[in-house]
Amino acid sequence: MILLILLGLVALLFMYGVAIYNKLVKLKNLVAEGWSGIDVQLKKRHDLIPNLVETVKGYAAHEKETFENVTRARAAAQQATTIEGQQAAEKQLSTAMMKLIAVAEQYPELKANTNFLELQTQLAQIEGDLEKARRYYNGTVREQNTLIESFPSNIIANMFHFAKAAFFELDSPAEKAVPTVKFS
Repeated sequence: MILLILLGLVALLFMYGVAIYNKLVKLKNLVAEGWSGIDVQLKKRHDLIPNLVETVKGYAAHEKETFENVTRARAAAQQATTIEGQQAAEKQLSTAMMKLIAVAEQYPELKANTNFLELQTQLAQIEGDLEKARRYYNGTVREQNTLIESFPSNIIANMFHFAKAAFFELDSPAEKAVPTVKFS
């Protein structure tokens, strides 16, 4: 009788371990899916930038340094291979893009250009989609990292070498700035 109870306990522990392992695998795949979503939005963003630069360049050709900075930052963002590297590169790209938009603000005829307005609208939509993809990714990373660090699932995670994933955060000054409200 004692042998049956012990075998039953071992079977329960084994099934519990399998369940934890399967959940870790599922979360690992969700994290990869989340990163894929971010990657798609970043590619869209990177593809749109040259059109935006060329449109602004037509009105403000003397802003050569700004255009070069955007181009350099875009190239660095496209070549980043790690999440941390992508994060740093995207931060630089966001800063360069803010400067490009600031240049555009100095030219009223550019702000009225339909092509420029369409590109700005597309960029704003991509930024919104990127924010959603980033939230999904970071949510799955949080869930996976919590499971990896929690007892007793951390035992299974360590046995099978599951590693914590890095969060993807863009600390752009625009995201931290307090919006200005003007009533005219």
